[in-house]
Amino acid sequence: MEFKIPDEVKKIMSTFQKNNFEIYLVGGAVRDILIKRMVIDWDFTTNATPEEIQNLFEDSFYENTFGTVGIAPKDPDFKPHEVTTFRKEAGYSDNRRPDKVEWGESIEDDLTRRDFTLNAIALKPINLKDNEYELIDPYEGQIDLKNKLIRAVGDPNDRFSEDALRMMRAVRIAAELGFEIEEDTFEAIKMNSKLIQKIAKERVRDELLKIVASSYPYEGIMMFKNSGLMEEILPELEKTFGVDQKSPQRHHIYDVGTHSLMSLKNCNSTDPITRFATLIHDIGKPQTYKKRNGVTTFYNHEIAGATIAKNIAERLRFSRKDTGKLIRLVRYHQFTVDENQTDSAIRRFIRNVTPEYIDDMLELRRADRIGSGARETSWRTEDFKKKIIEVQKQPFSIKDLKIDGSDVMKELNIKPGPKVGEVLKKIFKKVEDKKVENKKSELMKLVREME
Repeated sequence: MEFKIPDEVKKIMSTFQKNNFEIYLVGGAVRDILIKRMVIDWDFTTNATPEEIQNLFEDSFYENTFGTVGIAPKDPDFKPHEVTTFRKEAGYSDNRRPDKVEWGESIEDDLTRRDFTLNAIALKPINLKDNEYELIDPYEGQIDLKNKLIRAVGDPNDRFSEDALRMMRAVRIAAELGFEIEEDTFEAIKMNSKLIQKIAKERVRDELLKIVASSYPYEGIMMFKNSGLMEEILPELEKTFGVDQKSPQRHHIYDVGTHSLMSLKNCNSTDPITRFATLIHDIGKPQTYKKRNGVTTFYNHEIAGATIAKNIAERLRFSRKDTGKLIRLVRYHQFTVDENQTDSAIRRFIRNVTPEYIDDMLELRRADRIGSGARETSWRTEDFKKKIIEVQKQPFSIKDLKIDGSDVMKELNIKPGPKVGEVLKKIFKKVEDKKVENKKSELMKLVREME
């Protein structure tokens, strides 16, 4: 097999060899090379100590206790290269990190501590000039790659008790690659799912967002649910499954949870927050469910959903910006599309969602429709989109006027004070009502009339 290794990576390995150190490519880089997937994350392991590694590379940095040295990449598309000294690990009393780390003696020692067989393959350079390498694969990761399986190294219960986040990583890698999780490994996730509570919420959040942003988000979230991890991390979403929506006056063909998954499956956005909002947009339905005279209703579910979204974002430590976006998308996803809507109503919609997130909201609505069994769009929706574009050409707030407070003060010969704001508000109202064009000359005429 021909291995295509960038010159920058070869140069790093060559530096180790010239200084009589062992060096191996390991982890996701080797896996991705073998399945012909683009690699941006090049990791290495070596028998050199962190101090010795730093002596070889002036631009390296070392700020941890696990023997990993970072090397700044030359290629802007690459992440920082990580070089880790062979190591052995022992004791995982907190199910997150080893109690004891020792330097290992061989590549085999290092591969033994890795999570999954497809990540426990190493590539040893034999002749860099002629592009010759030796594959070291003690756990038959290549067979699992061929069979598209995620399998734990050794006993999966041991691997997950060592680091419970590995359960989320198993689901995430499967969702990214379109793989399945091997049966014993999946059963071990189900048995150990409660251990995920011991992991820092930020780490859980990052893996969850990678799952929804993956190439196979529907399959990933199904594994997330069936493994028991959803119940531990997103119990509010778990409750949506089995909540019936079929009703004489409703177009839904799935229960709430299945509809949410189908919506995610059909969401074309590449933004993880938009995808996550698509997944949880109806999360308020279980607590607003009512059935009267055979008709199912979920009045104000979007308001209840926004509160739940806020709780989830706080629990999983979302950033302030991501939290705000998530809440807006969930809160206002139930917007009305009507050919008789006024410009004022559309402007109100845009203000609620914010211009920045309009495209995200429209994509959520598109995915929502398909996930309900409806057509992708309608003539009303397309007309609504056109109106949004037209309305945004008009001034949206006082700051969009072609004049400002300085113009008002100069023209009326007044000092800063409440009157300046009052004049601008009156002028903006006239522009908003299309009684005057947003041109400086026209607006200044209005100012003079207010003397």
